[in-house]
Amino acid sequence: MLKKILIPFLIIIFFSSCTYKEEKKLKISISNWIGYTPLIYAKEKKWLDDLNIKILQVSSLTENLYLYEAGNSDAFVGTQYEYNLAKKSQNSLIPLILLNRSNGGDMIMSNLTIEELKNSSKLDVYLEIDSVNSILLEDFLVTNNLKNLKINYINKDQQYISTLKKKNLKEPTLIVTYSPYYKVLEENGINIIASTADKLRLLIVDALFVSKEVYTENEKKFQKLKILIDKAIENLQENPKEYFETVKTHNLNMTYDEFLSTVEKIVWINKKIEQVYIDKLNYQNFPVRDILK
Repeated sequence: MLKKILIPFLIIIFFSSCTYKEEKKLKISISNWIGYTPLIYAKEKKWLDDLNIKILQVSSLTENLYLYEAGNSDAFVGTQYEYNLAKKSQNSLIPLILLNRSNGGDMIMSNLTIEELKNSSKLDVYLEIDSVNSILLEDFLVTNNLKNLKINYINKDQQYISTLKKKNLKEPTLIVTYSPYYKVLEENGINIIASTADKLRLLIVDALFVSKEVYTENEKKFQKLKILIDKAIENLQENPKEYFETVKTHNLNMTYDEFLSTVEKIVWINKKIEQVYIDKLNYQNFPVRDILK
């Protein structure tokens, strides 16, 4: 009798354990760029729990890219520069969710004016070399006829770069940085001399990137994530104070007023992007055909 009861019971347990196999978390890596905070907001609101999505946050664009290339994240956010680097080893990589375009959020800073730099013979340049910083620097040097200078490239992440102080810079110096790090540098006496709002000609957009295979396996999950990102950005626009209070612990290191001025340096393109920018992106070999609307 005991045997008759025990066998069905064991069968039920066996099949229950087989059925209950914890779903693998979908890991998305991001950096501290202000334009990626909608993902942080969604995380803090626990909107991502039901989707079983984990956000991995690092301090630099370069580290973020390395994390993805090492197989430690399933998707990552970045600019078209990081996309083109990653695509060399991941041919099926696609831009899936557009986030924003830089409108002053990426900048060149210096301890000198542009005219003073032109009278220099050499430059120290602090930047993340394997990131969009490199093409921003190239654009600035060409535009201002500074390519002939002897350049000492200093490859550091933005957390290190943000500790630089004007009084400690012994040479003519350029710093390629972005929000929110520029605020600390300004406090340290270093000035913005060019940005994507004026003297830099490049179109810089941020997006979420994933391989076609991972997207196909998680299609509904990514579609729901897109809806949550849109909702987060709507909440930012409708109640910026609440949004700031939700995300401020994630390495923003800024006041509410500083946060507002920083957000003004980007334009959200998650729902709509003008045709002129689509044309520019296509010209830059940045496909938009797979972008979720």
